[in-house]
Amino acid sequence: MVVEIDALSNLCPECGGSTVIIQERGETVCQQCGLVVGERGLDVSHSGIRAYSKHEKDRKERTGSPMSILMPDIGLSTVIDRTKIKNPDLRRAAKWNTHLSWEKRNMLMAITELKRIGGNLNFPERVKKSAVRLYKEVFKRQLLRGRSINGMVAACAYYACKDERVPITLQEILEEASINDNIVKKCYKILVRELNLKISHIDPVTLIPRYCADLNLGIEVEKEAMRVLHNFIVRTSISGKDPKGLCAGAIYLVSKLRNVKVSQKDISHVIGVTEVTLRSRYKELLKNISLNFNT
Repeated sequence: MVVEIDALSNLCPECGGSTVIIQERGETVCQQCGLVVGERGLDVSHSGIRAYSKHEKDRKERTGSPMSILMPDIGLSTVIDRTKIKNPDLRRAAKWNTHLSWEKRNMLMAITELKRIGGNLNFPERVKKSAVRLYKEVFKRQLLRGRSINGMVAACAYYACKDERVPITLQEILEEASINDNIVKKCYKILVRELNLKISHIDPVTLIPRYCADLNLGIEVEKEAMRVLHNFIVRTSISGKDPKGLCAGAIYLVSKLRNVKVSQKDISHVIGVTEVTLRSRYKELLKNISLNFNT
């Protein structure tokens, strides 16, 4: 449907001709020279109509897919269809249209890797979006020169998890990213320093429910291990200690005191620490905390 606009304020800025709105495409086009004066106009006159079935939803849907920061171009790029093109100039234009700039290629690689890691580790949507925003800011400030794309992606993902209070450890991200931990740690330091980010720490207590579930331990062990570890953190500095090691020690300590049969080997394997680390943390917890079990 075409609607003509007669207002002088809507004359074509190029030739002064009158413009029309092509409602099917949401574009304002000059009738004389063909210049697209405006685009992506949205008709909101029927936005309040509700759909009660898939058929009604499909029939009343008037827009394309939503814009998303998790897409390299936010979903706004245009692609020329190369099928059935006879004009050689248009065919050449379609071919060049498939060539990505370095910026788009970089963002495509980064977001694809981030979505892969996030999918495997079940990142919430807010964590993925936060990580993408960080990466885009890093790219904008040209901090990627001479540095690994995957390393910076992993660093952004780790910071986003900590900032959003999602209990994912650096080791878990490293295992999914398959990249050297020194590279990621260097990228993380650059990320925090150059973007002036506040460093937040993962609370080891938040990791215990997941590990107890993986070990098939009861809710009593889970709650008591969380209490034991919380009291230990309040009374003692845990600077430099791996959160996973603290969780392993707390779970093993509570399991022993409650006569729950679970071996050091099983706990170490599930949590991802050595048995030596587990025993060290177990001794520290036993030494520094007075326990009061309601048995």
